[in-house]
Amino acid sequence: MPSDDLRGTIERVGDRFNLGEYEIDAYLTVLDHGQLTASEIADRTEIPQPRVYDTVRSLSDRGLVELRESRPMKIIAVDPDDAFSDVQSSLTEMVDELAARYTAPARDTEAVSLVKSRSTILRYLEEVIDAAEYELSLSLTPDLLERFQDLLATRHHEGISIELLVTPASSAPDPDEYDYSRIATSVRARRGITSPVIAVADGEYSIYATQDALRDDQDRYGVIFNRSALGFLVSGFFGTVLWTTASELYSDGEDRPFPRRYSSIRRTVKDLMEEGGEFYATIEGRDVETGAPRIVQGRITDISFEMTEEVAGLTLETGDGDELTVGGRVAALEDIEAHEITVGRNEPPEVER
Repeated sequence: MPSDDLRGTIERVGDRFNLGEYEIDAYLTVLDHGQLTASEIADRTEIPQPRVYDTVRSLSDRGLVELRESRPMKIIAVDPDDAFSDVQSSLTEMVDELAARYTAPARDTEAVSLVKSRSTILRYLEEVIDAAEYELSLSLTPDLLERFQDLLATRHHEGISIELLVTPASSAPDPDEYDYSRIATSVRARRGITSPVIAVADGEYSIYATQDALRDDQDRYGVIFNRSALGFLVSGFFGTVLWTTASELYSDGEDRPFPRRYSSIRRTVKDLMEEGGEFYATIEGRDVETGAPRIVQGRITDISFEMTEEVAGLTLETGDGDELTVGGRVAALEDIEAHEITVGRNEPPEVER
C-alpha cells in the first residue's frame, strides 16, 4: 500500500472510531433498543437534552444510525455488519501494511532481515522484481507466476534478462499453451514441492522464502538480503542447486542483443559458449589479492567451464597485452573477482552509470 493510501486509510478508520463519550453512550443505547427518540435517549443516558441532537447527527454522519425525520424524530440503529463493512477490509489491509513496515529492514543500509508475514514476503518479491536493472533470477510457484506475470512481462519488455524456475513441474503451465517468451529469457521447471521461493535482482537484492511460508503463514519465514553483497549466496544457490536440476521449458536462444550485462560468471560463460564467436568484456569487480576495486576491459581469449558448474571463468586480454583471469564472487584462483560483467561484440562495451 503506498504511503498516501496508508495515511488515508488510517484517517478513515480513525474518524470512524473517534467517538466521544456522549456518542458512545448514545450509540450503545440505540443498539440496545433498535430505535429511540431524542427524548428517550436523554432519559436513558446522562447526555444533556440540548446535546442529544448534535450527538445523534454525528453518529448519522458516520453511518452508525439513521435519522427518520418525523415528529418526534426517530434514531434507528444500523446493522453493525453494514455500518462497519467499509472499514473491515481497510482495517485488515492497514494492519498488514503496518506490520510489514514494522518488520521491514532499513532501506538505506545493508541489511539481512527475517520476516514471517506472508504479505511482507509477497511485497518484497514484487519489490525485488521491480528493482532489477539488468538481471533477474526467480524461483516461483505457478500461483506466484500468475500473480506476477504482468510485472514480469513489463520488466522483460524493458530489457531485463529473466531466468525463471517454476516448481512443482507438474503444475507448471504447458509451454504449448502458455507464452513464456512474454515474461522471461529462459524458463525451467523443477520436480517436487521442496524448492524455495527466490528472487534475486542483479545478483544482490534478494529474498529467500519457503513455500510453506506462503501457504499457511505459520512458524515459517523469509530472508531478505536488502542491497547486500550476501545476496550472491542466494544467487549461487539458485544457479548451482536449483537451475541445474530443472528441465527446460523455454529459452529465447540467440534472440537477445549485445551488449549484455551479467552478475553471474556461470551465466556469462554458458551464454558465450552457446553464442560462439569473438567477444569483448568490461569487468567491474575487485583484485583477488588486494581487495581493491578494479575495472578491466579487453578481448575474451579463453573460457573455462565444467559441466558440474563448479568451475566457471574467462581470460581477458587487455589493451596493453596483459592477460587476466576472471572468476565469480569469492574467487581465489583467478586475478579478478567479477561483480558485474558486460559483454559485447567488436570492442569492450562502455558501461553507463
